[in-house]
Amino acid sequence: MKTIGFDKPLYILPFDHRASFQKGLFGWKGELSPEQTAKIAASKQVIYDGFKAAVTSGVPREKAGILVDEQFGAAILRDAAEQHFSTSCSAEMSGQTEFDFEFGDDFAEHIEAFRPSFCKVLVRYNPEGDPTMNARQSARLKRLSDYLRAQSDSLFMFELLVPPEQAQLDRLKGDMKAYDLQLRPVLMVQAIQQLQDAGVEADVWKIEGLDRRGDCEKIVSMARRNGREKVGCIILGRGEDDGKVYEWLRTAASVPGFIGFAVGRTTFWNPLVKWRDNRVSREDAVREIAGLFCRWVEAFESARAV
Repeated sequence: MKTIGFDKPLYILPFDHRASFQKGLFGWKGELSPEQTAKIAASKQVIYDGFKAAVTSGVPREKAGILVDEQFGAAILRDAAEQHFSTSCSAEMSGQTEFDFEFGDDFAEHIEAFRPSFCKVLVRYNPEGDPTMNARQSARLKRLSDYLRAQSDSLFMFELLVPPEQAQLDRLKGDMKAYDLQLRPVLMVQAIQQLQDAGVEADVWKIEGLDRRGDCEKIVSMARRNGREKVGCIILGRGEDDGKVYEWLRTAASVPGFIGFAVGRTTFWNPLVKWRDNRVSREDAVREIAGLFCRWVEAFESARAV
């Protein structure tokens, strides 16, 4: 059985989005044609080229990694592994309220086909939400956690989203900013505790942006409790604007236990839209993505806890 945790620096460019590419970027519904699938795959190659350009520009190779899906990024996963980049691959169905496996009971075969550095899940889990659904999710996640610890070389990366319950919002008079500042950090700590108690052992927790250093400290404390001292946390960008992402990165970086970040849409969305609309060349889109990723690395490293 592997030791739980990963505590080395980890700077990830995530582009495992599927539904948001199909519907949001290209406006396509229903089953994709081979041409549409190829177009999405090509757009992800633009992002990957931006990542590689950032590494060429000085982002430390040993700290940098990608997160991409098998559906549109299989070739990218293979190339990144050949080049010895850290790779993460998503295991969840895209765009679902409740976690389930993308490939059902065959999840292990797909993990081992690519053997990513990290197997990643995105999970929406509110500890005050539907207890029956939370129990179903926890059971599936424990199954994955047990497999990764006992039978796979891949580590477990857990992206935790805590969407508000209506009753929680009602208590705050519908104020989402108040929820993010006052309630979500507390719920995230509770969610990690519940999931750990259910036997879900993440090596790295992907955490939505937090405004206060004290909240980051509480997340790390829970993630690392009871002998889990090597577990790492990375901060997400949530698709926010550059300024907000910059603030979150610097806040998280100042806390021991936050080892890096995963900033996706804020890095690649606007360059991809401009490329899609033929307003910039492919080379310019790649250059812009690389520049933004470099900026996040610089922001995190300059504020990183010693």
